[in-house]
Amino acid sequence: MTNYKGERNRQFPSKISTTSFVKLYILHLLKEKSYYGNEIIDEIKLRMENKWIPSPGMVYPLLREMEEKGYIIGSWDQPDKRSIRRYRITDEGYKHYKIILLQYKTIFEDSLIIIKNTLKDIYNIKI
Repeated sequence: MTNYKGERNRQFPSKISTTSFVKLYILHLLKEKSYYGNEIIDEIKLRMENKWIPSPGMVYPLLREMEEKGYIIGSWDQPDKRSIRRYRITDEGYKHYKIILLQYKTIFEDSLIIIKNTLKDIYNIKI
């Protein structure tokens, strides 16, 4: 398990906030193709096999924040109606994605070990 400042990690099972996780996932999706907000929510729901869904109240403010920081750029499908805003990742956003991807990898691996061992030890389920 990853140590912080030489101390034991007491957080369980992950040190990644939900907001940071969703930000990572949004950038991951946008490196593949452009999406609009509800598509992002639906795609994460699909990839999480309906076990977890980010809320619109988290996704839309994150999209605005990431656009302000220059990580993504949005454009209206029909500018005069302003109904659907599609987003794509920028070069700066891709650089940021690569940084946080590396930062979070060990945390995800640690979380997986914790979950696998819990399932094995307590529930006698081998994964």
